[in-house]
Parts: sequence; C-alpha cells; structure tokens
Amino acid sequence: MTPTDTELHLTMVGLIALFAIAHSGLASLRLRAEAAIGARAYRVLFALISLTLALPVFVFYFNHRYAGISLWFVQDVPGMDMLVAVISSVAFFFLYPATFNLLEVAAIARPQVHLFETGITRISRHPQLTGMALWCIAHTLWLGSSFALVAALALVGYHIFGAWHGDRRLETRYGAAFLALKERTSILPFGAILRGEQQLVWSEFLRPAYLGVIATIVLFRWLHPIVLPAAAQLPL
Repeated sequence: MTPTDTELHLTMVGLIALFAIAHSGLASLRLRAEAAIGARAYRVLFALISLTLALPVFVFYFNHRYAGISLWFVQDVPGMDMLVAVISSVAFFFLYPATFNLLEVAAIARPQVHLFETGITRISRHPQLTGMALWCIAHTLWLGSSFALVAALALVGYHIFGAWHGDRRLETRYGAAFLALKERTSILPFGAILRGEQQLVWSEFLRPAYLGVIATIVLFRWLHPIVLPAAAQLPL
C-alpha cells in the first residue's frame, strides 16, 4: 500500500524526533557515561548511534522531497540554482564545529568539552543552528513542497532546542565562566558583533579546518547526482 502524503509527513517528523531524543539524550548523559566507560568509548558510542539514526532521516528526506502539496516552483527562475548553491555552501561554514577537533571526534585524542569563542562562534554561539537554518532555507526554497517545509521546521525546531539544551549543559559544567561567555556572544548571527561585544578576527579563519569545509562543499556538490539515485534504491 502506498503511504499517503500525511503519513509521509508524519514519518519524516517521527524520524527527526527519534534522532533528536537519542542525540540530546546521549549529550545529557555525557558526564555520567564518560565516568562509566571513558571519554573515548562514549564518543564512539555517541557517533555510532547518531550516524545510524541520521542516515534514515536524510535518505527518507531525499526519497520523498517532493511529496505533499506544491507550495511554489522557482526552479526555472534565472539564477535560482546559483542562489540555492551559495546559501547551501555558506551553511556548511556554520555546520563546521566538529572539524576543529578531528582527533577528538575520531576519539584518537581524548574528547573534551570546550568553551569556543573564536572564528565563526564570534558570529553565532551556535553555528550549527545557523547552518541548519540556512541549509533548510535553501532546500525548501528549491523544492517548494509541503514535505520539505515540514521537514525544515522540524529540523530547525530541534536545533533551536539543541542550542538551549547545549547552553544549559555548559552552564551546569562551567557556571560563571559560561555565563560570561554567553553575555559576550549571541545565538542570532552577528548579534554580538552588532552590539560591539565581538569583532571578527580574520586570522582565526586561516586554519586547515576551513580547507576541509571547502573540500566537503566540493565533494557534496559532486556527489549530489550520485547520492539521490543511490538513496532511491533504499527501502525508505
């Protein structure tokens, strides 16, 4: 039986919710989990569960991206493909934080919790929220379907919760030091800069991690025509 559009929308939200519960739940348990099994084992477990649950989210999104009502169609508007590509590329520069500590992400070095106040975190204290919002804006603009809009609202909604949840965890861990950093930074992009609390230090962007981001953008653009047909072969 072919699922209805309503069922597809609800399934998409459900997959995002399942990822959100596991991702934030594991983040909440970090201190106790690290004490029980060690920082490296926790990082490996966190990554495996997160990636396992993230894959169905994106496969299901790719396979049903045009489901539901067509709200608008702008793909034939001159320059729209370039605009979407630019917004998507900028999004990856905000979705970067893990690349700054690749050895920790891979659990080669001992994973730690950091109070970041350099580079792109001067623009936004939660760059992943900004990056996901930009990614969702670009893809929803291009696709124009109610399915894409619902998925975007769910993804951005979770990242808003994740920003609040992350601040709460850092306040519990660092107390006054985090509260002082919170006053000097902003969740809204460029908010702290406009208030005069931060200024961009361009030398902070001259690091290998950003070359990795550029390489990722090029790779994703190259893989796009390959990933979509591959996703269609999966039973989601």
